[in-house]
Amino acid sequence: MATTGAQTVKNRETPFPSSSQHNKAVMSYRVLNTAGGICAALWFLVASISIGFSPALAQSSDVKPADQQAAAPKEGAKDTAKDGTKEPQKIDEFAEAQHALSGPAGNPECVWLGRRVVSLLWRDDLDTAFRHLDLYDRFGCPSGHIQVTFRCLVLHANTIDPKAADSLNGRVHACWINPALPPAPPPAASAQNPTTTR
Repeated sequence: MATTGAQTVKNRETPFPSSSQHNKAVMSYRVLNTAGGICAALWFLVASISIGFSPALAQSSDVKPADQQAAAPKEGAKDTAKDGTKEPQKIDEFAEAQHALSGPAGNPECVWLGRRVVSLLWRDDLDTAFRHLDLYDRFGCPSGHIQVTFRCLVLHANTIDPKAADSLNGRVHACWINPALPPAPPPAASAQNPTTTR
């Protein structure tokens, strides 16, 4: 079989693309490669900026306009003016404890932590109470005072209203100041009139 020259030329053209097709393929590869690199660089830039800002955003999640931020302290001042006795009352309680108790049991940090430990023990939150007790011991506060205060609280259990938090806090403070308070008398039994049957 004889082959013509046209058939041999046709077979040679198929494996090699033309130079214009080769240039288009190389150019599109370069453009896509460059565009992908730019996108990756922008993504890394945005990711690094967002990581840098996330702690700042977590610290100040309360975003308010400047007018509302300026008004917020004024409202807080009004609340303390209405209640005015809350902060001075705490200071007075610490001063009272310091005058009534000798030694470290009267120190403000011992009073605050000790009363907290006794309250947590009363509410059966033992894990938190023991964590506070570790802090209490670390400040050099007397652990025996916790015991006598809790004993006083147990002896006065019938005077604590479980629905009123101030009732518990007041009794804990009273027992902290004077753990030797006499036990509360039992609640008076209601006198019932004897009924007679005729």
